[in-house]
Amino acid sequence: MKVVLQRSKQASVKVDGEVVGEISNGFVLLVGITHEDTERDAKYLADKIVHLRVFEDENEKMNYSLLDVGGQILSVSQFTLYGDCRKGRRPNFMEAAKPDKAEEIYHLFNQMLRDHGIYVATGEFGAMMDVSLINDGPVTLIIES
Repeated sequence: MKVVLQRSKQASVKVDGEVVGEISNGFVLLVGITHEDTERDAKYLADKIVHLRVFEDENEKMNYSLLDVGGQILSVSQFTLYGDCRKGRRPNFMEAAKPDKAEEIYHLFNQMLRDHGIYVATGEFGAMMDVSLINDGPVTLIIES
């Protein structure tokens, strides 16, 4: 699994012009799943993300986690994270998991985040989505299992 994490002040996702998920302070996660990913990968990343210390303390040091600040998550499925652009001019998506497997792992991952007591909003799996956010920092990290 591969996640692009962006710390945000607010974020939302729309499908067909309608907001289907939104958060205030927290993380926007773009979530990519490949063929070999399992429940173990989802658990590893969920645990890593909620405990990652990327929020500033009173001394402006990154010492607080999402749990510490009461943050929220907007999770958006993103198969294009596994796009291979090394050959030609069109990405190859052969490393992305098939939709049925990817959707299963994606929902499992989101539930594991919720199991930590985090509010998790999502986009709509497989839909064309418009994602808006105010990136806080900016802080953007790539996390892989």
